[in-house]
Amino acid sequence: MAVFPWHSRNRNYKAEFASCRLEAVPLEFGDYHPLKPITVTESKTKKVSRKGSTSSTSSSSSNSMVDPLSSVLDGTDPLSMFAASADPAALAAAMDSSRKKRDKDENSIVGSDFEPWANKRGEILARYTTTEKLSINLFMGSEKGRAGTATSAMSEKVRTRLEELDDFEEGSQKELLNLTQQDYVNRIEELNQSLKDAWASDQKVKALKIVIQCSKLLSDTSVIQFYPSKFVLITDILDTFGKLVYERIFSMCVDSRSVLPDHFSPENTNDTAKETCLNWFFKIASIRELIPRFYVEASILKCNKFLSKTGISECLPRLTRMIRGIGDPLVSVYARAYLCRVGMEVAPHLKESLNKNFFDFLLTFKQIHGDTVQNQLVIQGVDLPSYLPLYSPAMDWIFQCISYHAPEALLTEMMERCKKLGNNALLLNSVMSAFRAEFIATRSMDFIGMIKECDESGFPKHLLFRSLGLNLALADPPESDRLQILNEAWKVITKLKNPQDYVNCAEVWVEYTCKHFTKREVNTVLADVIKHMTPDRAFEESYPQLQLIIKKVIAHFHDFSVLFSVEKFLPFLDMFQKESVRVEVCKCIMEAFIKHQQEPTKDPVILNALLHVCKTMHDSVNALTLEDEKRMLAYLINGFIKMVSFGRDFEQQLSFYVESRSMFCNLEPVLVQLIHSVNRLAMETRKVMKGNHSRKTAAFVRACVAYCFITIPSLAGIFTRLNLYLHSGQVALANQCLSQADAFFKAAISLVPEVPKMINIDGKMRPSESFLMEFLCNFFSTLLIVPDHPEHGVLFLVRELLNVIQDYTWEDNSDEKIRIYTCVLHLLAAMSQETFLYHIDKVDSNDSLYGGDSKFLAENNKLCETVMAQILEHLKTLARDEALKRQSLLGLSFFNSILAHGDLRNNKLNQLSVNLWHLAQRHGCADTRTMVKTLEYIKKRSKQPDMNHLTELALRLPLQTRT
Repeated sequence: MAVFPWHSRNRNYKAEFASCRLEAVPLEFGDYHPLKPITVTESKTKKVSRKGSTSSTSSSSSNSMVDPLSSVLDGTDPLSMFAASADPAALAAAMDSSRKKRDKDENSIVGSDFEPWANKRGEILARYTTTEKLSINLFMGSEKGRAGTATSAMSEKVRTRLEELDDFEEGSQKELLNLTQQDYVNRIEELNQSLKDAWASDQKVKALKIVIQCSKLLSDTSVIQFYPSKFVLITDILDTFGKLVYERIFSMCVDSRSVLPDHFSPENTNDTAKETCLNWFFKIASIRELIPRFYVEASILKCNKFLSKTGISECLPRLTRMIRGIGDPLVSVYARAYLCRVGMEVAPHLKESLNKNFFDFLLTFKQIHGDTVQNQLVIQGVDLPSYLPLYSPAMDWIFQCISYHAPEALLTEMMERCKKLGNNALLLNSVMSAFRAEFIATRSMDFIGMIKECDESGFPKHLLFRSLGLNLALADPPESDRLQILNEAWKVITKLKNPQDYVNCAEVWVEYTCKHFTKREVNTVLADVIKHMTPDRAFEESYPQLQLIIKKVIAHFHDFSVLFSVEKFLPFLDMFQKESVRVEVCKCIMEAFIKHQQEPTKDPVILNALLHVCKTMHDSVNALTLEDEKRMLAYLINGFIKMVSFGRDFEQQLSFYVESRSMFCNLEPVLVQLIHSVNRLAMETRKVMKGNHSRKTAAFVRACVAYCFITIPSLAGIFTRLNLYLHSGQVALANQCLSQADAFFKAAISLVPEVPKMINIDGKMRPSESFLMEFLCNFFSTLLIVPDHPEHGVLFLVRELLNVIQDYTWEDNSDEKIRIYTCVLHLLAAMSQETFLYHIDKVDSNDSLYGGDSKFLAENNKLCETVMAQILEHLKTLARDEALKRQSLLGLSFFNSILAHGDLRNNKLNQLSVNLWHLAQRHGCADTRTMVKTLEYIKKRSKQPDMNHLTELALRLPLQTRT
């Protein structure tokens, strides 16, 4: 192909804009509105038969369609029931769905405000641990008679299984000694799994043996500190057993035609299910020892529903009375806790048995301080203050169950009964832990009086004040009592010598102080905490509690000018000397600031404090810091920077940005934010001054520009630098800083050769050419309005950029270079216009400087011809079989560029366009649909004024057909 000269067509941008506007068409809306609900009209034709039948058509309108498959019958739609009759798996699924819905309905009386046992389980296991050796009994019983023959009579089966239980209880067990706590837990988990495996293999007697054996462990208090955790582990097994038995009996009530309704009664239960249920209760009744018999029967309490409507209500009082036979008060109270737990799950409305358990416990409370218990504690080397907290999980649960939705009169009676007992600190603590916070708060002074009267030898008073403080954080006491409550509590707290005891209480009461008092009282409390925690660096052992104190303070002080005016707040922060903890505290402060600070600030107190906080976060960054952590820290620091504003004191604002740059130089996102902020500051200055370009204003803008020019090279991301150079150059140009704008654009051009072939994007290496293409296209759009420097010749920036593009090493099979050249051609065509498409206010672009000068246009056309030669040369290199598709696409793209920007009245350029059209179709690689639409567009444009020459061109552009 020969080199063709370039001639840009003259553009009338205003006329083109006008021709592209959409034609306004009046629209009659009537009743139509896009957000109005659609009314669906159904037409139904009903045909009875072919012979002599009549058809009836009914029409109905409704705003909502009813899905016929959404209807259910007893929890299951008819189609599912039909499938279930043939598919046992489907039947089981339907039964499971029905059971879940039923269980949910049955327990609906217990709302979300009732804390479930599952929430307490983890805390108990973590708190009650031991280093002493433990023991466990594993059964080694035979499995004779495990599965009776089909011809055996039912009575024979029962007798055989009872003999198996006797065999088990008469010594078929093995004791494992000297187990660590973790070994013990592992053994219990193995038993739980063995229970499930035995049940799955239809070894029901073996499963029962496991449960009995595990229940017996609850009578062992040889390692008394571990008993609460043991209770949790063993009752997990009991819960599993109870669920398996219930589901087994429930499955017997299902046949191929129906399942039990959601609220079934014993009348809905078949004889097989009832007989099996009775069989289980008979087996359990034959257990000789009280504790396993009680626990196993309690675990299947729910199964009474299959036998009678009053079964549960009759069993609960009997089981409550059974507990009276347990002599050890610790074992007894946990048995009551389990019964209350099961009772709340299966019959939460039966409050009488719950209340009876509580009052029975009060009658035996004095046993805790009796000789038997005291002797046991001496043998185990456990003191009373360590022993009494073992009761807390069970007592707290019992009190929680009883007080749930209980009337005020009952709660008052319970409180008075506890008050009358001696050594009642343990009871008082459970009352404050379980009763409603509102009930406690309104009687705060009464509770303080009871706390004062307690004997501190067994249960420390500071724990009671801590429990009271937890309630007052949730509910407000009478306003007249608030100061007295704080004074009474703090008198006790401040006298504590043990730093851990002190900080555990102070952490709770800080929230009460922040909630009801001013910064003066908060400052006093913080000063007291510093006083107690500084000696011997006690704060190093209490970082979690100190963190909670900080979080509670900043949660209640949303005005940061008030927060930082609290004298002891910053000294309190100084106690966090472990770097990781200090950074976490600083992050909490910054998160609160970003969340609650509504207006920009210039308060020096806030700025100095938060600069210190942000500096602490920034200085924690090192080579090992994860990228996610860096992003989080940068986000928090940027949030602070955005909220700092000195109004029209632009110099002070810039000084703040300069100081921030020196403090946060290791976080690139912060530097990027600062550059954007300075650029906005420069534009805001220009806007406020409204064209009043005094020397001072110009000097300030140049200072902003210099800030950006100095900062950008310190960034690591190459495309971040390129885009910031471009953006800052645009800002400089908008502020008539032409030499500074040239400097930015030159820096960007010089940086292009450094762009690597692959860049890291979100942890993945990707080709950079598409990103470079995007940047250069934006750059070209800016270069249109950049005036030439008088000392550097015509289009010097464009020439420099073209040289860089020419020398850049592109991928072997890449066409990005040619696409970029095509964009350059568009730029040069726009530069040849008498008036450019857009301008910057008070900046004379080349259309004003040259005024259509012929020498300028000649230089422009030479550059165009050079670029065209590069494009055509590349098209020649694509004349290979594997590159023909690329050649077709690029050829058509170049054709469209000439059509849009070239003057096709020039014969040579016209001929070039025809050649490119043929090239695009030469090897059958062109998209016929695209070619047709392009030709239609040319014909349409030929009808416009001064476009007649396109008619002839259209005749020379044939469409090739594929055969």
